[in-house]
Amino acid sequence: MGFYEDQMLPRIIDVALGRVVEAERARVTAGLRGDVLEIGFGSGRNLAHLPAQVSRLLVVEPAATGLRLAQRRIAAAAVPVDVVGRDGQRLELADASVDHVLVTWTLCTIPDVDQALREARRVLRPGGTLHFTEHGRSPRARVARWQDRLTPAWGRIFGGCHLNRPIDELVTNAGLTLQRLDHYRVGPEFIGYGYEGSAAKPE
Repeated sequence: MGFYEDQMLPRIIDVALGRVVEAERARVTAGLRGDVLEIGFGSGRNLAHLPAQVSRLLVVEPAATGLRLAQRRIAAAAVPVDVVGRDGQRLELADASVDHVLVTWTLCTIPDVDQALREARRVLRPGGTLHFTEHGRSPRARVARWQDRLTPAWGRIFGGCHLNRPIDELVTNAGLTLQRLDHYRVGPEFIGYGYEGSAAKPE
């Protein structure tokens, strides 16, 4: 990870995904309980929204600066936070070891997103759920074509971010069953077409 990706980009994301998406963070964290794994912890902005039923938060975050930015929020959190890795594609956790997995605006950047979702399924306990809020591919063909055109340049600026990933298909292809799926927009549709919901690991 280069200087820009490790030092600058986490600060940009901390601001860009700040107050404007607090409502989305509150919705996606509702219903979490027990042991929760967050892939793409960033600067810890989800901590303030975790329900009291969460007993432990395990986090994966590749950017050291993101974790430094999170320290104040970690110190103020009501739940213990343990950093358990830096790579969502290779989780250093046992099979069936967490109750829920949380991802917020993370699946767009992980290089092998299919592998990351398979790993999320592996560490979930039977019946456990993935909670997600992400931006991705628009269902409108004209917008999707622009997303395809812009993604290569966009990814170079924003740490490998893809504008055009079909989040719902990726989740179900990993062997998870969608329980809820809603859509929303934050800003222009080509960057802000949102997917929000939850998907369960079969029991």
